[in-house]
Amino acid sequence: QVQLVESGGGLVQAGGSLRLSCAVSGSIFSIIAVDWYRQAPGKQRELVASFTSMSSTFYADSVKGRFTISRDAAKNIMYLQMNSLKPEDTAVYYCNAETERGDFVWGQGTQVTVSS
Repeated sequence: QVQLVESGGGLVQAGGSLRLSCAVSGSIFSIIAVDWYRQAPGKQRELVASFTSMSSTFYADSVKGRFTISRDAAKNIMYLQMNSLKPEDTAVYYCNAETERGDFVWGQGTQVTVSS
């Protein structure tokens, strides 16, 4: 079993920064990738960034160059550093872990609101 707990969301002005954290616990050895998704009101959940067990990364075009996904392996925490935030980045951000068995585990989400 894998458990994920997000934190770090909040209200920030456009152009500001936030760092989201995803604390990972449980069967960490079974995880092959950890992703950040977001869902804005009335929109589908979308992939924002991904970090695989081989340390490769992926970013959605909308956040490339502004967001950075990283890992603190010693603390079992995944981060999403978000810079130059825009109002359109407003959403609930979710951490997701994919396991070797093909399971997808979700955190509870953290709200990010960017004011103009």
